[in-house]
Amino acid sequence: MREHRNDPKPTSRTIIRGLDVWKPFIAAINGIAYGGGCELALACDLRIASENARFAQPEVRVGALAGGGGTQRLTRFIPRCKAAEMLLMAKVIDAQEAYRIGLINEIVPLEKLMPTAIEWAETICEMAPLAVRATKEAMIRGGDMSLDDGLRLEKLLFGQVTATEDFEEGVRAFREKRSPVFRGK
Repeated sequence: MREHRNDPKPTSRTIIRGLDVWKPFIAAINGIAYGGGCELALACDLRIASENARFAQPEVRVGALAGGGGTQRLTRFIPRCKAAEMLLMAKVIDAQEAYRIGLINEIVPLEKLMPTAIEWAETICEMAPLAVRATKEAMIRGGDMSLDDGLRLEKLLFGQVTATEDFEEGVRAFREKRSPVFRGK
Protein backbone atom coordinates (compact mmCIF):
# COMPACT_ATOMS: atom_id res chain seq x y z
CA MET A 1 0.00 0.00 0.00
CA ARG A 2 1.42 3.36 -0.92
CA GLU A 3 1.53 6.19 1.53
CA HIS A 4 -0.74 9.14 0.97
CA ARG A 5 1.03 12.46 1.13
CA ASN A 6 -1.82 14.00 3.12
CA ASP A 7 -1.54 11.50 5.98
CA PRO A 8 -2.12 13.27 9.30
CA LYS A 9 0.94 13.67 11.44
CA PRO A 10 0.89 11.42 14.52
CA THR A 11 0.94 14.55 16.67
CA SER A 12 -2.24 16.00 15.10
CA ARG A 13 -4.78 16.12 17.91
CA THR A 14 -8.44 17.00 17.43
CA ILE A 15 -11.71 15.99 19.04
CA ILE A 16 -12.02 13.17 16.51
CA ARG A 17 -8.46 11.91 16.73
CA GLY A 18 -6.28 11.55 19.79
CA LEU A 19 -7.33 14.54 21.87
CA ASP A 20 -7.28 13.57 25.54
CA VAL A 21 -9.85 15.90 27.04
CA TRP A 22 -11.50 14.55 30.14
CA LYS A 23 -14.35 17.06 30.17
CA PRO A 24 -17.61 15.73 28.69
CA PHE A 25 -18.70 16.74 25.19
CA ILE A 26 -22.39 16.96 24.27
CA ALA A 27 -23.51 16.90 20.63
CA ALA A 28 -26.78 18.63 19.71
CA ILE A 29 -27.58 17.32 16.23
CA ASN A 30 -30.08 18.93 13.89
CA GLY A 31 -30.48 18.03 10.24
CA ILE A 32 -27.80 16.20 8.29
CA ALA A 33 -24.82 14.65 10.08
CA TYR A 34 -23.04 12.94 7.21
CA GLY A 35 -19.35 12.03 7.00
CA GLY A 36 -17.33 14.33 9.22
CA GLY A 37 -20.49 15.63 10.89
CA CYS A 38 -21.39 12.13 11.99
CA GLU A 39 -17.80 11.50 13.10
CA LEU A 40 -17.81 14.70 15.13
CA ALA A 41 -21.00 13.55 16.87
CA LEU A 42 -19.42 10.12 17.48
CA ALA A 43 -16.49 11.82 19.22
CA CYS A 44 -18.89 13.29 21.79
CA ASP A 45 -19.87 11.55 25.01
CA LEU A 46 -23.57 12.35 24.83
CA ARG A 47 -25.65 12.85 21.69
CA ILE A 48 -29.06 14.54 21.48
CA ALA A 49 -30.81 14.82 18.13
CA SER A 50 -33.79 16.70 16.76
CA GLU A 51 -36.53 14.68 15.11
CA ASN A 52 -35.27 15.61 11.64
CA ALA A 53 -31.65 14.51 12.19
CA ARG A 54 -30.09 12.12 9.67
CA PHE A 55 -26.84 10.21 10.01
CA ALA A 56 -24.57 8.63 7.39
CA GLN A 57 -20.99 7.69 6.58
CA PRO A 58 -21.14 8.05 2.79
CA GLU A 59 -17.38 8.19 2.11
CA VAL A 60 -17.34 4.89 0.17
CA ARG A 61 -19.49 6.56 -2.51
CA VAL A 62 -16.52 8.76 -3.43
CA GLY A 63 -13.79 6.16 -3.04
CA ALA A 64 -12.78 6.93 0.54
CA LEU A 65 -13.47 5.57 3.99
CA ALA A 66 -14.77 7.25 7.11
CA GLY A 67 -11.32 8.41 8.16
CA GLY A 68 -12.25 10.72 11.03
CA GLY A 69 -12.92 7.94 13.49
CA GLY A 70 -16.10 6.59 11.89
CA THR A 71 -14.80 3.09 11.20
CA GLN A 72 -13.60 2.76 14.78
CA ARG A 73 -16.23 4.50 16.88
CA LEU A 74 -19.32 3.43 14.98
CA THR A 75 -18.42 -0.24 15.36
CA ARG A 76 -17.91 0.27 19.09
CA PHE A 77 -21.16 2.18 19.72
CA ILE A 78 -23.76 0.29 17.70
CA PRO A 79 -24.19 -3.33 16.58
CA ARG A 80 -21.48 -4.25 14.09
CA CYS A 81 -23.99 -5.27 11.42
CA LYS A 82 -25.66 -1.82 11.60
CA ALA A 83 -22.27 -0.10 11.49
CA ALA A 84 -21.43 -2.21 8.42
CA GLU A 85 -24.61 -1.00 6.67
CA MET A 86 -23.66 2.61 7.31
CA LEU A 87 -19.96 2.21 6.47
CA LEU A 88 -20.05 -0.27 3.57
CA MET A 89 -23.36 0.70 1.95
CA ALA A 90 -23.42 4.43 2.84
CA LYS A 91 -26.83 3.83 4.44
CA VAL A 92 -28.59 6.90 5.80
CA ILE A 93 -30.48 6.47 9.06
CA ASP A 94 -32.99 8.82 10.66
CA ALA A 95 -33.14 9.95 14.28
CA GLN A 96 -35.57 7.17 15.25
CA GLU A 97 -33.25 4.45 13.93
CA ALA A 98 -30.23 6.17 15.48
CA TYR A 99 -32.00 6.12 18.84
CA ARG A 100 -33.21 2.53 18.41
CA ILE A 101 -29.68 1.22 17.78
CA GLY A 102 -28.06 3.34 20.51
CA LEU A 103 -26.23 5.88 18.36
CA ILE A 104 -27.92 8.78 20.16
CA ASN A 105 -29.16 9.22 23.72
CA GLU A 106 -32.38 11.08 23.05
CA ILE A 107 -34.61 12.62 20.37
CA VAL A 108 -36.27 15.95 21.12
CA PRO A 109 -38.30 18.44 19.11
CA LEU A 110 -36.08 21.00 17.38
CA GLU A 111 -37.13 23.82 19.73
CA LYS A 112 -35.95 21.74 22.71
CA LEU A 113 -32.62 20.64 21.21
CA MET A 114 -30.33 23.35 22.59
CA PRO A 115 -32.25 23.79 25.87
CA THR A 116 -31.89 20.04 26.47
CA ALA A 117 -28.16 20.10 25.68
CA ILE A 118 -27.73 23.04 28.07
CA GLU A 119 -29.78 21.28 30.75
CA TRP A 120 -27.59 18.18 30.43
CA ALA A 121 -24.44 20.31 30.65
CA GLU A 122 -25.79 22.06 33.75
CA THR A 123 -26.56 18.68 35.33
CA ILE A 124 -22.98 17.54 34.72
CA CYS A 125 -21.71 20.83 36.17
CA GLU A 126 -23.55 20.05 39.42
CA MET A 127 -21.40 16.94 39.86
CA ALA A 128 -17.94 16.82 41.41
CA PRO A 129 -15.66 18.02 38.59
CA LEU A 130 -12.70 15.80 39.48
CA ALA A 131 -14.99 12.77 39.65
CA VAL A 132 -16.54 13.64 36.26
CA ARG A 133 -13.09 13.93 34.70
CA ALA A 134 -11.89 10.67 36.24
CA THR A 135 -15.07 8.90 35.16
CA LYS A 136 -14.66 10.00 31.55
CA GLU A 137 -10.99 9.04 31.60
CA ALA A 138 -11.85 5.59 32.96
CA MET A 139 -14.53 5.14 30.29
CA ILE A 140 -12.33 6.23 27.38
CA ARG A 141 -8.97 4.77 28.36
CA GLY A 142 -10.52 1.65 29.88
CA GLY A 143 -12.40 0.92 26.67
CA ASP A 144 -9.09 0.26 24.95
CA MET A 145 -7.84 -2.09 27.69
CA SER A 146 -8.52 -5.60 28.82
CA LEU A 147 -11.12 -5.83 31.58
CA ASP A 148 -8.41 -6.53 34.18
CA ASP A 149 -6.36 -3.50 33.09
CA GLY A 150 -9.50 -1.35 32.96
CA LEU A 151 -10.41 -2.40 36.50
CA ARG A 152 -6.89 -1.50 37.66
CA LEU A 153 -7.24 1.93 36.04
CA GLU A 154 -10.63 2.38 37.67
CA LYS A 155 -9.19 1.46 41.08
CA LEU A 156 -6.33 3.93 40.63
CA LEU A 157 -8.68 6.77 39.62
CA PHE A 158 -11.11 5.86 42.43
CA GLY A 159 -8.27 6.18 44.93
CA GLN A 160 -7.33 9.56 43.50
CA VAL A 161 -10.83 11.06 43.63
CA THR A 162 -11.65 9.69 47.08
CA ALA A 163 -8.55 11.48 48.42
CA THR A 164 -9.91 14.90 47.37
CA GLU A 165 -11.62 17.68 49.28
CA ASP A 166 -14.56 17.32 46.87
CA PHE A 167 -15.10 13.72 47.98
CA GLU A 168 -15.07 14.79 51.63
CA GLU A 169 -17.56 17.55 50.80
CA GLY A 170 -19.79 15.12 48.90
CA VAL A 171 -19.92 12.66 51.80
CA ARG A 172 -20.47 15.49 54.33
CA ALA A 173 -23.28 16.98 52.20
CA PHE A 174 -24.91 13.56 51.85
CA ARG A 175 -24.86 13.06 55.63
CA GLU A 176 -26.20 16.57 56.22
CA LYS A 177 -28.90 16.10 53.54
CA ARG A 178 -27.84 19.19 51.57
CA SER A 179 -26.44 19.92 48.13
CA PRO A 180 -22.64 19.70 47.96
CA VAL A 181 -20.48 22.66 47.04
CA PHE A 182 -17.63 21.28 44.97
CA ARG A 183 -14.43 23.27 44.41
CA GLY A 184 -12.44 20.98 42.13
CA LYS A 185 -9.94 20.23 44.89
